[in-house]
Amino acid sequence: MTSESTGQRADEDAASQALCLRVTELRKKHKLTLEQLAATSGVSRSMLSQIERGKANPTLAVTFRIAQAFGITIGELVDQPWAAPSIEVVHGDDPNMQFRNDEECQIRTLSPLHMERNIEFYELTLAPGAELASAAHYEGTRELLTVSSGQARVDSGDSSHEISAGDSAHYRADVPHCIANTGTAKLVAYLVVTSQ
Repeated sequence: MTSESTGQRADEDAASQALCLRVTELRKKHKLTLEQLAATSGVSRSMLSQIERGKANPTLAVTFRIAQAFGITIGELVDQPWAAPSIEVVHGDDPNMQFRNDEECQIRTLSPLHMERNIEFYELTLAPGAELASAAHYEGTRELLTVSSGQARVDSGDSSHEISAGDSAHYRADVPHCIANTGTAKLVAYLVVTSQ
């Protein structure tokens, strides 16, 4: 085997390893099982499992389908900044960006799915009387909630505070916390989650 072919194989192995880590990371971030990702992407569960274990070198078509399932480009999936567009748009009608959508609560991500893991940006809508209760996140996680319209109560550990349109609350999210709509109208707010 020549040194050139050895180098090429090493590059392929590194690319395969990067892809397997990236697919696993995105799937877990979206809280998807292999079965759910298979259904969304049209790629078989066994193929996805092999990709995540670094045992398969997927074709361009398979890689494209996986990227589409996450709402990103192939360049973003393989984490090549030069292949990513200089302007990214998160479309308001993209169903892939909806994390929750029911009568009481709608949560839509406003940040690209491949952004750094230590920051997330959401639009939150709560019906009157509804609340979004969360268990403690990782140590050091904080949230910044800005109310666009309506009234809210923010609970963080033993602390509680009422805020209304135009107000922002910054609080610990590494303890049990809750956002509640205490008004008679729909609450619309923007939530930034940061972690160290």
